[in-house]
Amino acid sequence: MASLQALETELRRLGRVVVAFSGGADSAFLAAVAHRTLGSQNVHAVTAVSPSLAGDEEADCRALAQEWGLRWTPIETFEMERAAYRLNDSDRCFHCKAELMDVVAPIAAAESATVVLGVNLDDLGEHRPGQKAAADGGAAFPLVTAGYTKDDIRAESRALGLRTWDKPAMACLASRIPYGTEVSMGLLSQVDRAEAALRRLGLRQLRVRHYGDTARLEVPLADLDVVVAQREAVVQAVRAQGYRYVTLDLEGFRSGNLNP
Repeated sequence: MASLQALETELRRLGRVVVAFSGGADSAFLAAVAHRTLGSQNVHAVTAVSPSLAGDEEADCRALAQEWGLRWTPIETFEMERAAYRLNDSDRCFHCKAELMDVVAPIAAAESATVVLGVNLDDLGEHRPGQKAAADGGAAFPLVTAGYTKDDIRAESRALGLRTWDKPAMACLASRIPYGTEVSMGLLSQVDRAEAALRRLGLRQLRVRHYGDTARLEVPLADLDVVVAQREAVVQAVRAQGYRYVTLDLEGFRSGNLNP
């Protein structure tokens, strides 16, 4: 069972931490509790900035850091320079997290701190090779130790007044590209622009899955009729980013559904 006291105890045991801060509900909750428990001198939130990060997310991380008084640094990562990452097989996330650890671990070492990630219990049952790369690099998962699930994190975040409590999940942009299709700067940018255009139409939780000249849209089942009602605007917004065909997945939004 999740316990805020257990999380605080684990953070105190670690003493000093560098939080991999994507701005999503999980890492935001971890950063906020760590800041409250250990103080800004012992907590450094870092955001990995690369073409796989959606354009709006860096700005939101910056805003959250200012709102909460976090000691925050954006850092550039270079996963696109790794051929194994661009190859985009089912272990792509391993190479991404390995790059993250290569960049963040020296920061943590300089501060005698431990790198911590917002991994929770629900993540452990999914295909997440990135977790192995992070653990191999010495990262800790305090939310797992404290027994948190995704629902627990959202509930506790709401109780603490964190505006990220209901923030839609935002995986890296490469997760929109099917395994076997090489990741490129152009594809990442195309997906990012398409999703940003759809968010401007009022859609919050969505994915644009890339299949050549076809975009497969995933939204929650409750939003299917919303998309159909503004069909022309949706098609125009996505086609403007270079897609020829725009399809709507009737199974709805499923996080990580391209995983094996």
